[in-house]
Formats: sequence, structure tokens, C-alpha cells
Amino acid sequence: MGEISGSFYVPAYQRGYRWGEVEVRRLLDDVWGSRDRPYYLQPVVVKRYGDEWELVDGQQRLTTLFLIFQYMKAEGLQSSGADYRLRYETREDSAAYLEELDPDRCQENIDFFHIYEAYRCIGAWFDGHGSRRQYVANKFYDALFEQVRVIWYEAADDLDSATLFTRLNVGRIPLTDAELVKALLLSRSRGSVGVTDRALEIAAQWDVIERDLRDPELWAFITGKGAQDPTHISLLLDTIAGGPTGRDRPPFHTFETLRERIAAAPQEFWNEVVDLHSLVLGWFESRDLFHKIGYLVARWTSFSDLIELSRDKPKSRFEAELDRFIRNDLRLSEAALRDLSYFSDKASRALLLMNIETIRQRQHSSERYSFREHALGHWSLEHVHAQNAERLNRAEQWQEWLRLHRRALVALDEIGQAEKEPVLAMVDEVLAKPAITEADFRPLELQLTELLSVGGDLSDGGVDSIANLALLDGDDNSALSNSVFAVKRAAVLDRDRRGSYIPVCTRNVFLKYYSPADEHQMHFWSAQDREHYLDEMVSVLRDYLLPAKEATL
Repeated sequence: MGEISGSFYVPAYQRGYRWGEVEVRRLLDDVWGSRDRPYYLQPVVVKRYGDEWELVDGQQRLTTLFLIFQYMKAEGLQSSGADYRLRYETREDSAAYLEELDPDRCQENIDFFHIYEAYRCIGAWFDGHGSRRQYVANKFYDALFEQVRVIWYEAADDLDSATLFTRLNVGRIPLTDAELVKALLLSRSRGSVGVTDRALEIAAQWDVIERDLRDPELWAFITGKGAQDPTHISLLLDTIAGGPTGRDRPPFHTFETLRERIAAAPQEFWNEVVDLHSLVLGWFESRDLFHKIGYLVARWTSFSDLIELSRDKPKSRFEAELDRFIRNDLRLSEAALRDLSYFSDKASRALLLMNIETIRQRQHSSERYSFREHALGHWSLEHVHAQNAERLNRAEQWQEWLRLHRRALVALDEIGQAEKEPVLAMVDEVLAKPAITEADFRPLELQLTELLSVGGDLSDGGVDSIANLALLDGDDNSALSNSVFAVKRAAVLDRDRRGSYIPVCTRNVFLKYYSPADEHQMHFWSAQDREHYLDEMVSVLRDYLLPAKEATL
């Protein structure tokens, strides 16, 4: 940063210097804390303006740094000040005041006041180090040259400066790595003597790639995200740059990593971006790859890991590697799958894969699993049939549970009126009370559960078996979660009618799709229904199951 030189012109559309003590001290503390690691300032955005740089964004930072240099020089802490100058279109006196900070003039106008207050704050910060003031100044000066880095963004000549300034400062949206890469790439791709100008072509291709990656289903399939990011092409750029991910990734790591490569061979770099984009589209358009990759991404496999896995492999070999990854992620034998329960973290994994594979394995179908809906949802294991409501402990929960089960009992033709009416009368009596007590609720819970569990008794301990589980988007309605099959079936079908995303196997369960027609009774989840469901699960996942000796629960 200390090597910035030249003259910066601050145009009239910008306000004057307005940083206060908080911002100035934060900058000082950040630079001081960066003595052993790089520190990135927010990008400085400039445009060519004759022999000067028009400072579109970064006035506050460059002014503060100028004042720090001036203070160290004026106090004899360093021999030289800043190597750049600032001038203002409408505040010509401010440039002179930066050079000669006269305290007697600080009240002449608002710009002088803020400039002098910042200068005073800088002095207080250095004085706060007492006898180590000179040592701190030396280390600080070194850090400005060795550790502090400015992301330099040169805007295109035809870009309106005032519009760009507004965009950058409304809500203080910083430039992204992708925008910085684009600016450098386009500037290096402009024609010179004997070189074809490819900037316009690359800009058009850039927009096409960004548009393609903004397809919600494609984006969710390859990233596991339901929400949009500011730029999606950054996924490709970050992958090419490599390095740490998530919170461990330093600011502007992608731009800094790619800068020299783009400067040296812009077309070669851009070709790699285009190839990566084509690879993603190819994966997306293949139903088999789409579903297998989508599952692995949903299970936290990163895009960069998939790129590495596919490197130098034909499609068949790559797909075989995906199968191996899925098999290792599931790591179940048939017996282990049948033994899964609500308390195993592999139960939700197996049900997710069953839903995805059920769609993928359909011949001559264009249907796809929606990884976008999956990413947007809060999926949980739901008991297909719950036999008690012990987890309900509030009056409003008991009231809702009774209301749901009353409705299911009324609709159930398999039970005669003579058997229904006494129970319904007791339910109505309790629901009419101002407040339901647990003493009111528990006897009715037992009667309703018994009536609505005919043929579906799970007293053998199968209530938590995977044969009694399905994936549903999380519901805060705990009364519904603790309900019997008939209640849940009505709720799931109602959600389906209203357009909620119901995973295909969950819908099939509540439609009794896996049970033979001659066994159909739509109001109970029987032992036979559970067995048919489990058999289908094993059949669909057969190719991913391991021999018993290789599997672990």
C-alpha cells in the first residue's frame, strides 16, 4: 500500500471526508494487528482522468492513510510522508489543508473539522504507546509497505462514474473477487498493436455463464444452496484459484491468487473458466450424473472435490467413482439397512438416497429430484405412525392433537358409529373447556390412538424402525408429529394439494404405493405396509449396499 503514488482527483458527486474516531482507530488497530500477515483494505476504485486517477471509491481510506503518513513525518517519526496527493473538484482548499493541518483553521468548514479530528485521533493513538511510540511508528510504517494491500480496481472508461459510485455506496456493497477478476481480465484482453481485442466477446461469455449458473435448480444441485449468491461465476473462479474454503479463506484470495496468471495469459485463463462451465452444464444435463452428484453435494461433498474426482476420467469411470463415493457415504449392508432406526444418523441419509434414486431409476422419465427444494427445506425424520403423544406437554398442543384425531376418526369408515360416538362426545366435552389439563388429555389419547391404530400396532418396538420413517420438511406443529397415520396422511395430502414439495417416497408411503392393491386399507399403517416399504427401500438402494463384513452402523 505504501507504494501508491500519483495524483487522485475526487469528483463533485462525492461528499467530503467524514470518518470519525471509530473508523480511524479501527484502521489503525487493523494495520497494527497485521504485522505478521496480509491485511486487505476495501478495494480502491479508480478511472483514468488525464494524468490523474479519478477516485470513484476509497476517498475515506486514502485520506486517512495520507493523514497517518503526514503525522509520522511531521512528528519526526519517519522521514517521508505519503507518495500520493489528493485534490478535490469543489473543495480546493481541502487539498492544501491536508498538507498544512492548522488547528486554528479547523472550524472554518466541515471538511477541515473532520480532517483535523482524524489527525488528532491519529496522534492520540501513537501517543497511547508511550515510550514505545518510535518503535510502533517503525513497525507501522513497515506494515504499510509489506503487509497492507490495496485491491486496485480500474473501471472501464465507458462506465459512468457517478452511477458506479452510487452502486458501491448504497448499502456499502463491496466489490467481489469476481468483479475484480472481470475488470483485470477485460483490461488485459483489450487489443493492442498486433493483438485482437477480445474484451467484448469475453464480457458477453461472462454474462452467459453467470446467467446459466443462476438457474435455481442448477445452482442448488452443484452447491447445495437454495439461496442466490451475489455472483455465481465466483464458484468457478474460486475453484480454479484453490486454497482454503469458508471462513478460513482470506479476503480477496481468489483475485490475489489469479492476478499474475490473468495478467500473463488472459485467454488461457478464460478458456479454463469456459471449460469448467461446460463441464457443469454437462453434469446438469445428464440425469444420472445430476442425481448422483446432487446427492453427494447435499451430503457436503464440495464442488472442488468433484472436479478433482472427474479429472482425466471418461464419463463411465467418473460415474463409477461417484457410485463408490455414495457407497462409502452410506456404508450399509442389507441387514444394517433393515436395522436402521430413528436414532441412527444413517436413517435420513438412506431415505434421502431412496427418494433421489427412485426418480433417477425411472426409465424414459424427464422428472428430476428438486435439490433446490431440498436446500430450502429443513428436512427431518417423521414417524409415519406415532403411537403416543408423550412429548406433548402444553394445553394448546393437547387441544390441537385432539382436534386432528377427532377429524380422522370421523372420516374413518372402518369403525362403526356405535364405537365412535362415545369417544367423539368425550373429545367434544374436553375441547369445550377453557383450558385442557393433562388429566383430561391422557385418557382420550389412549382411546383415540387405540381406535386409529387397528392393524397398525407398533407395540413390538417398531415405532422407531426405518420402516416407520419418512422424510418431511420440518414442521413446528408437534401435535401433528405425534399423530397416527390417518392424521398424517390427511396433512401430507393437503400439503401436496397446496403445492408443498413432498419427496416422492414420502408421498408414496401415504398413498400406500408400495402395498399390493388387494391389501389396501388407507387409514392404517400395518405391519405388512411396513414390510413392503422396507423391501422397496432395499431394492432401490441395492447397488449401493455393501457385503455385511464391510458395512458399519
